[in-house]
Amino acid sequence: MEPLDLRRLRYFAVLAEELHFTRAAARLRIAQPALSQQVRTLEREVGARLVERGAGACVLTPVGAVVAAEAALLLAQASVARERIEAAARGQGGRIRLAYTRSARGGRVDALVERFRAQNPLVEVLPETGWHAPNVAGLMAGRYDAAFVRPPLDEPGIRWRLVDTEELRLALPAGHRLARLRRVAREEIAGEPAVMWPRENGPGMFDRIVAQVWPAGINLARYEPDDEQLLRAVAAGGVVAAVPEGRAKALRLRGVVLRRLTPPVPTVDIGLAWNDRAATPVVQRLLATLDELD
Repeated sequence: MEPLDLRRLRYFAVLAEELHFTRAAARLRIAQPALSQQVRTLEREVGARLVERGAGACVLTPVGAVVAAEAALLLAQASVARERIEAAARGQGGRIRLAYTRSARGGRVDALVERFRAQNPLVEVLPETGWHAPNVAGLMAGRYDAAFVRPPLDEPGIRWRLVDTEELRLALPAGHRLARLRRVAREEIAGEPAVMWPRENGPGMFDRIVAQVWPAGINLARYEPDDEQLLRAVAAGGVVAAVPEGRAKALRLRGVVLRRLTPPVPTVDIGLAWNDRAATPVVQRLLATLDELD
């Protein structure tokens, strides 16, 4: 049997509800002979009589009752499919592959994603977490639709918008001589052994942190893979670190105190990036949600 025509099934479903050709034709806004022709064509396709005709009225045959029930299910599924397709075209359906950066969760980042989820419940958000450099590489390779990044970045075809700016806090061992101060001057930590994550994880952010916190040059004693391990190294003693305020407060490790630096206040940005050559309607919806936060 050839695939059944949805329009013809819709005609028959209306006839099955009305059980009257004239009323069904009026609902469908077609001529009664056209409706009769469509029903006869459907009967030929099915290979069985579907209605017993009277003077305008009709009754369903047993096969007709089955066709009517199945038609209602198919039409309902087609309606849902159409809604999902139209929602995807508007950016309100489908999916978005979204990469977080390890150094930024909470605050405006989470507020943005939660608002987007609430406004677009039909969009499936597929989150991953990585460092800035792999996130940008994923955008360029098409693995992600959007990613949170640490500007600056100048990769061709990659655009970004600012989501938030965070103050950097100085993480000190609790017993450090500078821990008693409310604000620490940069000259006080000049030469202090410091811990950082590898520069290749986010070259722009790495250089910005060093330039703002250690303008005379950093005494880099060791590397750790992420902010949590940076703070664990500080808690163990012997090194200091600079960590974005939100991340530092969220981790709050025992044995670590956070202090502000004297002005100028050091900051880092968190941005939302996307590949301009492959921006989907869903990405445009996410950017529109970001506009609402501003």
